[in-house]
Amino acid sequence: MKHRIVVLGAGYAGAFAAGNLARRLSPADTEITVVNAEPDFVERMRLHQLAIGQDLVFRRLADVFAGTAVRLRLACVTGVDPERRTVAVTGEDGDGEFAYDTLLYALGSSVAHHGVSGVAEYAFDVTGRSSALRLRERLDSLGGGGTVLIVGEGLTGIETATEFAESRPDLSVALAARGELGAWLSPKARRHLRQAFDRLGITVHEHTGIEAVEPTRAIAADGTSIPADVTVWSAGFAVHPIAAASGLEVAETGQIVVDRTMRSVSHTDVYAAGDCAHAIGENGRPLPMSCASAGFTNMQATAAIIARLTGSEVPTIGLKYHGNHISLGRRDAIFQMVDGDARSKSWYLGGRTAARLKSGVLKGAGWGIAHPTFGMPKRKRRLATTPDRSGVRVAA
Repeated sequence: MKHRIVVLGAGYAGAFAAGNLARRLSPADTEITVVNAEPDFVERMRLHQLAIGQDLVFRRLADVFAGTAVRLRLACVTGVDPERRTVAVTGEDGDGEFAYDTLLYALGSSVAHHGVSGVAEYAFDVTGRSSALRLRERLDSLGGGGTVLIVGEGLTGIETATEFAESRPDLSVALAARGELGAWLSPKARRHLRQAFDRLGITVHEHTGIEAVEPTRAIAADGTSIPADVTVWSAGFAVHPIAAASGLEVAETGQIVVDRTMRSVSHTDVYAAGDCAHAIGENGRPLPMSCASAGFTNMQATAAIIARLTGSEVPTIGLKYHGNHISLGRRDAIFQMVDGDARSKSWYLGGRTAARLKSGVLKGAGWGIAHPTFGMPKRKRRLATTPDRSGVRVAA
């Protein structure tokens, strides 16, 4: 009987992982199934562009995995039972259940409301295609003007504010930051960021925590009212509670606690990659939720799965965060290098060169997703063991 590998989620982590597994494992021994709610691969790092009205081309997952032997199931994951080794789903075909021998959990994250009043009812976000399209429709309804407030001074907030201001100069764009804008950047990069905000006419409310969101304004912690026809919430990410509800060991964030190989510390048949993995980097700190972390963790997870199934030594993939790449519209960007403790180095790259580099990174990631079995070896690796459905591994 074939070893059943189920990958939950086809974002940056899940889609790459499924392609790597299909490229390196023999289909004679393995059956790989990808479960995803969307029919397309959604480039999350570009959803702020979609929201402001730019047309993006989405790759259909059925086309991506065509000819790879990867089975695609379009459905929403509703539960995981690691004791029975099953996944519950619901979709157009109704409710169903998948059994697995190895599970790779890569369901990503969504916007974190932090319990702030009115966020769920009145705020918009760019963490998913449907939410980005909802925001796009609202921005279009403003016609030739309006006020937009971006809440959050992280990468998503900065990229959203600058993209909106550049693409829609008719809008009055503001950003609310809990601390100082770009405080985590090097001094030169911080100046570059402020110059970009000034050039684009973006108003910055520093040291301003938002305590409530209403239909036409946001209320700061000190009671200040900030006008906003549209409030875009980008104040962090949260993972789905499915993992915690399943009985898998999770951190306070709800992320699955994994060892150095991305394997769950509580269930050895479960691996996690991307935003939903609580993975410790080489600096001893949890990896941030980011596309870069999705790359590190999915490579380590797939390498570990392949090695253990084929009886090989598990390789160690570097888990070192090298820097932040921030788009400032289509013609400007910042690439900030960081040291081993994730502190910004004095050197940074900015301007059109950094923008072209960021564009190349995005195109490269998209191309990699669209060609999951590129460089596929002529001889794939056979499994060293075959699964017994009782859960015991026996010699092949």
